[in-house]
Amino acid sequence: MDQTMAANAQKNKFVIDGFPRNQDNLQGWNKTEDGKEDVSFILFFDCNNEICIERCLERGKSSGRSDDNRESLEKRIQTYPQSTKPIIDLYEEMGKVKTIDASKSVDEVLSEVVKIFDKEG
Repeated sequence: MDQTMAANAQKNKFVIDGFPRNQDNLQGWNKTEDGKEDVSFILFFDCNNEICIERCLERGKSSGRSDDNRESLEKRIQTYPQSTKPIIDLYEEMGKVKTIDASKSVDEVLSEVVKIFDKEG
C-alpha cells in the first residue's frame, strides 16, 4: 500500500479481503500501520452457515482451493465466534460495519456492495 501511494497519491483507497480475521491479525495491522490508515468501513457479509457452505463447495469445484471442503468449512464456522466475531464487534462499536444480507442472490449482493461503495467512496 505504501509503495502504491508513494507512486501515485490518488491511489489511496484499498479493499482488504478477509482481514483482520482475529486478534493477532488486528494487533499486527495496528503495529504495522500505526495510525497511518483510516479504515472507512468494514463490509460484513451476513449469511447462514448452510448457504455459505454450499456456495463454498460449489466454488471448490473450479477454484482448486484445497480448503473448499465441508470439513474445513465447518472448522472455520466453529472458530468464527471466538476469533472473528469479536473483531467485527469492535468495528461495529466504532460505527464502521456495513452489513449485507449475503443469503440473497449474487446479483442482489453485488448491487448492495455497489451501493455502499458509491455512498462511502
